[in-house]
Amino acid sequence: MNLPVKPDLDISINNGMNIGSGNLVIIAGPCVAESKELCLKVAAGAMQCCMDLGLKYVFKASFDKANRTSVKSFRGPGMDEGLEILSTVKKEFECPVLTDVHEPWQCETVAEVADILQIPAFLCRQTDLLLAAGHTGRLINIKKGQFMAPEDMAQVAEKVASTGNSKITLTERGASFGYHNLVVDYRSLVIMRAMGYPVIFDATHSVQLPGGNGTSSGGKREFVAPLARAAAAVGIDGLFLETHPCPDKALSDGPNSVPLDQLKTLLKSVKEIHELTRQS
Repeated sequence: MNLPVKPDLDISINNGMNIGSGNLVIIAGPCVAESKELCLKVAAGAMQCCMDLGLKYVFKASFDKANRTSVKSFRGPGMDEGLEILSTVKKEFECPVLTDVHEPWQCETVAEVADILQIPAFLCRQTDLLLAAGHTGRLINIKKGQFMAPEDMAQVAEKVASTGNSKITLTERGASFGYHNLVVDYRSLVIMRAMGYPVIFDATHSVQLPGGNGTSSGGKREFVAPLARAAAAVGIDGLFLETHPCPDKALSDGPNSVPLDQLKTLLKSVKEIHELTRQS
């Protein structure tokens, strides 16, 4: 396999935070920015967990979930209100924030607030979206499509890199395995990192059951912890998690979200394995 190799995995986000430098970065928050109050509560809890464990923290939440199973499902507050919420969290906790973009015209405006623009898995081959995101100069986190081979992500990343923006991370979030099911091929983390890009493991979307509940996606949150620990053992630069104070009442992706009060225990075990992996 002939993989392009980039010279430097160490990418600066802001406030002295780097990804790919050997430290584990945690990206965590609710699936959707349900409200300002919820986002502040989740950010406070997740940041405290990370501070207690000596981990770097990035807050994540989507202002719009454009790929919901049903037209009746809650999509989010929209871009204007969502960016205002993200801006509030960013100022309150002085942490970087990440959110999705779905269309090229959104990128420039979203980049005024978000430190990291995320390309959703279903959209990872959309050239115009990738180019528009790259032109913002922000760090671009690209989720590997459920239908993509890991080595094919080299071409996806190259679309962003062609804009002169080399601040790219690649995220594994499971691959389609029949209907309503995903599996994780941990070789993808090794393959994508060999391309020279920091790799992130999305532990919560990897246990999703797409469309599994008929009008919404299901999930098996009991598998989040073992999959996250396995990814840390393979070697990752960041861990992506959706967390909520009461996942069963979450307006999106509740079945695969980690209860906020269980987050610290999970992160502690992942950090311990990550540190052992670095030493080896």
